[in-house]
Amino acid sequence: MGSMTVNLPDDIVALVEAKVASGEYLNESDVVRDGLLTLAAEDEALDCWLRDDVVPTAHEVKANPEKSVSLEEAFDGFRRHVHETAARLKV
Repeated sequence: MGSMTVNLPDDIVALVEAKVASGEYLNESDVVRDGLLTLAAEDEALDCWLRDDVVPTAHEVKANPEKSVSLEEAFDGFRRHVHETAARLKV
């Protein structure tokens, strides 16, 4: 296993130390390792979303602009959905 030295801002050092002190992690390296693995997973999920959803949707909108709606229409539809759902749930 390799090792490296990094400099962290005081607030991040305090966060790492608090994670270890709470017993959630055995040591500082475990905190950093878990944080980096979580970041890598989030990066991968974002890349997949962009590749699988955003890019095809952008191509579809470009190819068929008549099927798209304005931002105002989209928000109106969203608001309508929220109000209808709230009314149904009596929130």
